[in-house]
Amino acid sequence: MRALFVLAVMLVNMIWMGLIVILASALRIRNAKWIYEGIPRLWCKANLRAAGVKLHIHGAQNVPRNEARIYAANHVSWFDVFALASYLPRYRFIAKKELFKIPIFGAAVRASVAIEIDRRNRKAAFQAYEIAARDVKEGLSVVVYPEGTRGYTYELRPFKKGPFVLAIAAQVPIVPTIIHGTIEIQPKGSFRIRPGAIDIYFLDPIPTTGLTYADRETLMQTVWNRMADALEQFGIHSVGSAVEEIDADARSE
Repeated sequence: MRALFVLAVMLVNMIWMGLIVILASALRIRNAKWIYEGIPRLWCKANLRAAGVKLHIHGAQNVPRNEARIYAANHVSWFDVFALASYLPRYRFIAKKELFKIPIFGAAVRASVAIEIDRRNRKAAFQAYEIAARDVKEGLSVVVYPEGTRGYTYELRPFKKGPFVLAIAAQVPIVPTIIHGTIEIQPKGSFRIRPGAIDIYFLDPIPTTGLTYADRETLMQTVWNRMADALEQFGIHSVGSAVEEIDADARSE
């Protein structure tokens, strides 16, 4: 029953909130933060409240209100997105292109908080990261899920290299981010939703100033190690490293 209630809340709010964003974009209304930033945040907060979720933030000092950052987070549930989007200031998400096909939702997030990426097209994917780099230089933070897709467990999987190319191109700090508790609320592949708590840990930022494209693998491994170490606090031991799929990345992106 809770899942149906959450779905109803999501759909009803998506329609009227999404139409406001789409209309504002069509009318070329600019610099309206309450529309392009406030409405997506309100929608995500409403989803969390409907699901009975409490959000706990750790490391808030690593989330500046007026400075751009790249937030690299683990990804195991749709509630990862709701949790981050309900808290972060001035952000963009790198989102898979399939989401933009959803009526109203797709057009609304394209106009407000999301940058489309086609992970199966390497050239298109890196063009998306170039767009994101421009947004960062304009003061907007970007959220990336370097594992690529949602996982079934909290164990950290190998990373895609694109987000780290983005961080180096933007020359802003990358903040390793751990989200815990969302599998218990709604795991991948399940319609079931249960109330619970989500903990978000914003770890110490890793500077990228002075780094070049040649440093991308080292940066990727540094971020992966930092996140894997943080997950061990929950008794979660990630096997392998960030670089196991680098060659596969080069072929598939």
